[in-house]
Amino acid sequence: MVPLLLAVLADRPTAGVPVALGAMFAGINDRPGGRRSSVSRVGVPALAGAAGLLVGSLLPAVGPPGAAVFVLPLLLGALGLLAGALSSTGPLASACGTQLLVAAVIGAGMPLPESGGERALLFLAGAGWAVLLRLVLPSRFLLLVPPSRRPGGGGPYRYDGEREAVAGVYAAVAGLLRAAGGSRAPARRAALTAALDQAQDALSGPRLRRYASSAAERRLHAQYAAALPLAEAATALAWAGEPLPDRVAEGPLRLAHAVRTGSACGPLPAPARSGAGLRALDDALLAAAEAFDHRAGQSLRTARGRPGLVRVLRRAFGPAGREYGVRVALCCGISAAAALGLDHEHWYWMPATAVFLVKPDLGPLVSRVLSRAAGTVVGAAVFAGFFALVAGPLPAVAAVAVCGALIPVATRHFAAQTAVVTVLVLSLVLLAGEPQAAWGRVVESLTACAIVVLVGHLPLPGQRGHRVRDAVDTAVAAAHRYLRHVLAHPQDGTGRGALRRDAYRSLAAARAAVDLSAAELPPVAGPTAGFEEVAGALERLVDTTTACAVHLHDGSGELPAPHAERIAAHLAAVDAAHRASGRSGALV
Repeated sequence: MVPLLLAVLADRPTAGVPVALGAMFAGINDRPGGRRSSVSRVGVPALAGAAGLLVGSLLPAVGPPGAAVFVLPLLLGALGLLAGALSSTGPLASACGTQLLVAAVIGAGMPLPESGGERALLFLAGAGWAVLLRLVLPSRFLLLVPPSRRPGGGGPYRYDGEREAVAGVYAAVAGLLRAAGGSRAPARRAALTAALDQAQDALSGPRLRRYASSAAERRLHAQYAAALPLAEAATALAWAGEPLPDRVAEGPLRLAHAVRTGSACGPLPAPARSGAGLRALDDALLAAAEAFDHRAGQSLRTARGRPGLVRVLRRAFGPAGREYGVRVALCCGISAAAALGLDHEHWYWMPATAVFLVKPDLGPLVSRVLSRAAGTVVGAAVFAGFFALVAGPLPAVAAVAVCGALIPVATRHFAAQTAVVTVLVLSLVLLAGEPQAAWGRVVESLTACAIVVLVGHLPLPGQRGHRVRDAVDTAVAAAHRYLRHVLAHPQDGTGRGALRRDAYRSLAAARAAVDLSAAELPPVAGPTAGFEEVAGALERLVDTTTACAVHLHDGSGELPAPHAERIAAHLAAVDAAHRASGRSGALV
């Protein structure tokens, strides 16, 4: 935490608090992947957080003097309604909405001498420092590769995150081929979809031009594109349900190694061409070998089409956005009112905790509440024990630095993340000139947990589960677009590949939403229970469509009767499950 240390050494520790907050949120939002994609993944929420600090610093002045206990909860609730609605439109928007609201709460409640504008700039400085380190430091993967085998002879590592993501696709293809004919095949197919999504996101980071701008980047794009037919063939072979020889997976594994090290792929073992799936796999391996041999690569655009502003706003203020926005507004407003009414010195802790807890990205509601409670108790105990032995600003800076380094690891579990963030926040409170409040933090966090549990299970007017319904509807529409294209244009590999990616990506999002809802308590899980059947039928339909695509592209004539019968059966199952879940009308 170099900026924080500089602020302390300059005898302005309070100026280091917004810097540390910006860096902390940057660490929470960052995930494995490409360097440039981390710019938007971290930078855009940082802009929202800076705006939140600025807005929050102005909120206490709104309304008549002495009426803050009534006005602030209403204002924060209104801001929560807007932030929650926007958060429902996607992962990046969710990070932006949460950071905006949490920063606004902190800006309104944390007593810092800096003005709102200064806080916002310092917050951006902290986030910018974290982004800079992310861009210039080598990744863990590159440090494990010997210098002599690093791409470019150990030189630039600009694309090491993208390279690892593309290599992960080839490794996932090999994993699916090995699992074909066994009980692990569905899980491996889901892992392949996740690897393709991660590589697609890593290669679609911000750039000044629409297309890849260097030979190394173009080569990575070509290697990613070469993996798509392999993924299609592997999915079709897994769908057939027959075990495959081990040597079938050797080719994708060698390609994964070649991507990681930048070396030549060498000779690839050719599978037997005894069926449409194996012929498609063989053709895809040959095409991949050719793409790997041509180092210059080609200019490919891998980013998915981003929705326009009108579509985003329509989704934000649709049923799913309104449902989530209302819950965020209630949690934030009620917790702020309770804290202000009880005259808590650190009243902003309760609404900030509630905003984090109400995020569905972090797991089922009861699970994340219990994790939050356990993590807060552990973090407060560690903080109290450490500062019972030492005192002063430098130990607080050291605690912030250690916690900042632990955040990327701690994000793997919400309880661990909570414990680390608790120590970090309490250390920042000390640096801001406020007294120690470890056990007060525990009490206020537990109160916020109780509020979120009550509001999360509160019956609201209208139908619940719109988030799941929207995700499933999107997946159903994508599956049908994919099927229609396969049947109408079987030789259009490029168009089919884009629609297949959209279908599997939408299906993964729907499955995640359904599984998350199913893990909730009955009042929350009940309204969406029927969508489990829809998701299962959709998975079978999309896999069968991929098998049909491979067969038709092979030039084998008409669709075989067994394939056609299974397509018809899966369509009927999707339609029946969709109707049973409360949706009227078939989407075929």
